[in-house]
Amino acid sequence: MTLLENWREKAYGEGMDRKAQEKLWTDYFRTEKGIYEKLLSEPETVVTGTVKELSEKYGTDVQTMTGFLDGINESLKGYENPIETMDENTEVKIEIDPEKLYYNMVDAKANWLYELPQWKDILSEEKRAELYKKCKASGTVRRQGKKIYPNDPCPCGSGKKYKKCCGKNA
Repeated sequence: MTLLENWREKAYGEGMDRKAQEKLWTDYFRTEKGIYEKLLSEPETVVTGTVKELSEKYGTDVQTMTGFLDGINESLKGYENPIETMDENTEVKIEIDPEKLYYNMVDAKANWLYELPQWKDILSEEKRAELYKKCKASGTVRRQGKKIYPNDPCPCGSGKKYKKCCGKNA
């Protein structure tokens, strides 16, 4: 099993009771926040090393670092790390794209991350507001043309009835 498969089994699998899973995620989010605080305090710095070296650098275990790398992978400048196949000796690189990262944090509803004070020195308040608004608008289904009735197919393309999908909370 790869590191990523192990992480996903640990984090999303059914092997833990609810209390243990809550503890895992609480610990993960605390660690994740600490890593982002360090990365965002020097946003231009490119961090490189093996998965094991980065886990040691940021004071966490290899599995948690794997979860972190999985989460940040789509927010990097022009490349992605080989998270699907990496092991603890795989060389990885973290070079954040601030706008992508902020957008993805908003999209993940991770307010403990997109509200970090370090963002004030990286993106202007106007830029953060623009990215926030853009992210929130991307999830909004806008009605165009004819009215959508509860039993119509959902315009999002899920194949479900509107009332069972996007119209559920309308």
